[in-house]
Amino acid sequence: MVSLKITLMTLIPPTTSAAQLEKASAAVKLLFPEALEILKDLVRIPGIAWEAFDASQLDKSAAAVKSLFEELGVFDKVEILRAGYGHSQLGAPAIVATRKAKNSRPTVLLYAHHDVQPPGDDALWESTPFEPEIRNGRMYGRGAADDKAGIIAHYASVKLLAEIAGADFDLGLAIFIEGEEEAGSPSFVSFLEAHKEQLKGDVIVVADSGNWSTTVPAITTTLRGLASLEFEVRTLDHAVHSGMYGGAVPDAMLALVRILGSMWDENGSVSISGLFAQENSNLEYSKAQLRVDSGLLPSTKAIGSGPILPRIWTKPALTLIGLDYPTVALSSNTLVPSVKAKLSLRIAPGDDPERALEALKGHILTHNTLGAEITFGAVELGKPFSLGVSGWAKTLAEQSLSLAFGEKSVDIGIGGSIPFIAELERVFPQAQVLVTGVEDPDSRAHSPNESLHLEGFQSAILAQLLFLLGGNQIALS
Repeated sequence: MVSLKITLMTLIPPTTSAAQLEKASAAVKLLFPEALEILKDLVRIPGIAWEAFDASQLDKSAAAVKSLFEELGVFDKVEILRAGYGHSQLGAPAIVATRKAKNSRPTVLLYAHHDVQPPGDDALWESTPFEPEIRNGRMYGRGAADDKAGIIAHYASVKLLAEIAGADFDLGLAIFIEGEEEAGSPSFVSFLEAHKEQLKGDVIVVADSGNWSTTVPAITTTLRGLASLEFEVRTLDHAVHSGMYGGAVPDAMLALVRILGSMWDENGSVSISGLFAQENSNLEYSKAQLRVDSGLLPSTKAIGSGPILPRIWTKPALTLIGLDYPTVALSSNTLVPSVKAKLSLRIAPGDDPERALEALKGHILTHNTLGAEITFGAVELGKPFSLGVSGWAKTLAEQSLSLAFGEKSVDIGIGGSIPFIAELERVFPQAQVLVTGVEDPDSRAHSPNESLHLEGFQSAILAQLLFLLGGNQIALS
């Protein structure tokens, strides 16, 4: 592969010959069984960054990941680091590894996270959540796809880069494996500020998203933001008998239901005034495919209007995700005086979370038709993401993905949120941010029976290897 001198503004990516592609493919294929075994070991560690879970498992997970990158022998330093935040609280353990660039080569920061979601109800799993099981070409287990496969993609691609290009390769590398992404990354901002010199890169690869399908690769170019709000509705100063006062006295749930019912129009679109929306996808996605991918029941209607993809990528969505109210098992004939709810508002790329939060609060107050007492509580905000002008890194990534999968890479949006990407852009404004990943529409991240498509995973490792090999041939001048 011939080295190319370029400017920061333009790039014709290095051409990968058939022989070079074959060599890289063979190397990935040879390493892949070992990579799967390492991934299984990571999945067996239930590292969950929520307060209700054993924090020592996060330490165990961090130590395992640190050992992996130390064993590669290509980094100047590999550390487990933490950052403080809030009232002298200490964040979860993160792994940082660094290697300086040589001969004007770029530095690539590879991000993933080693913490996972709680497993949820074990009864809903077809196998044990933290005992990985391979069946029908997929590995099942909590974190198998989100995001421990991202860690292994980084590990395997760096390992093979050293084997193919030589251990003295010129490309600069930084590894950042976070330990609290699933808990909202509370120490992320302070961590970046404290370690920005170590993490500084020309390109940031965030391996925490997915592909269009198991066979068609993708780069995520838009992500919705988040405005999450807890609030309490109170109509009585104490509970009373529903038979004695029902029909004249509204309970808190009735007041809440009226408020909630005003938040969607007859089509199910969010009706909160002032929220931004856009329609910008040229990919085809049918209602039938939506049913397959989401598990929507045959009798249940989809909500919203217009093409499907903007509904789930670039328009606002609102979900009631939490409710403090008596369970059926503990219910009684009582008018409940207060109820606490939690709403998750996903906002479109281009919108502002603070402004969206105020719109949400304003809507609640305006549509409080029964005059209940409203108390606002905890808030979580996350900025949306929209990839700006494409640079050389995206061009190289598209080429690498297309070669690895044998299908042209496409640009996709994700309806979910990765708020920390906005912080990466703020702290490293000159870096090109590429959001990639190993998930597919059936990975079921955050849900029971999370899984990783193994053939797609192997292609993803190959794509990142090709990207690093290409980056190692680029001189920034």
